Amino acid sequence: MTTLSKKIDFAVIVTVTGANPNGDPLTNNRPRTVFDGRGEISDVAIKRKIRNRLMHMKKSIFVQSDDNRAEGDDKRSLEARAKLLKTDPKKDDEGYAKEACKTWLDVRAFGQVFAFQKGVSIGVRGPVSVHSAFSIAKIENKITSTQITKSVSGKTTKDGKRGSDTMGMKHRVDHGFYVFYGSMNPQLADRTKFSDEDALAIQKAIRSLFVNDESSARPGGSMEVFRVYWFTHSNPNGKYSPATVHKAVRNKIDLKAGVTDPKGIEDYDYPSKEDLEKELPNLDCKVFEGADLNCEVFDGE
Repeated sequence: MTTLSKKIDFAVIVTVTGANPNGDPLTNNRPRTVFDGRGEISDVAIKRKIRNRLMHMKKSIFVQSDDNRAEGDDKRSLEARAKLLKTDPKKDDEGYAKEACKTWLDVRAFGQVFAFQKGVSIGVRGPVSVHSAFSIAKIENKITSTQITKSVSGKTTKDGKRGSDTMGMKHRVDHGFYVFYGSMNPQLADRTKFSDEDALAIQKAIRSLFVNDESSARPGGSMEVFRVYWFTHSNPNGKYSPATVHKAVRNKIDLKAGVTDPKGIEDYDYPSKEDLEKELPNLDCKVFEGADLNCEVFDGE
């Protein structure tokens, strides 16, 4: 496989309906918000979902969660998984980094720090960057908090009965319209051997980001990738800077005139393929929506 041959930028619109897209542990797991009241989904959470989808596509992934490990992977920690590599990190740190990149797609995409005992630390800088997602409108008045009974007590009372249930809170965003951005850098890809095929795999993962991601906080269908803008430059350096490309999308996403209380996708303006081609001439722009986001096209891949 050849390394990434052309610079790539992308933008992704995500809709939320009755879900907690990313709970904040510092605020009792309420949906994350920033100082101006807009919602946030951290870049770490987004990359976790990308990794999960890549695992569903049978790609080899280093950073796995304990409750969602790849089939046949019995390693319960990153330390245990790192020991699968044959290169001795203390004797050949560059060789170790190369073997790690060759073994795991997420390492050659996002990078990784391998920290060992006795002061040995190996860093890999990945070519794929993903921003946090932020909502276009404030979500402060869109958050519903419900008190619930949690049946999680494992204790038995002195008279032999099950311990009493405890009270807790559950939070959801009734409606949210989030956008995140990202880029792929061919210069860094050359160092990790991140390829065009790898870039396509990540594109597919993003297009089906919330497939098999259901939970109590995110019921099936409550989070959806609505649209993906995928920009492929004509050369490794890029015709435009990532800021210019992302700004072209960002400046055209807003509430429709007169809307103060958005309730659905119909309350927003967002750019068409023609809009972006006019503002960014000679840049290949693909827009994925509707049937292009159907997870069936990824089955068995």
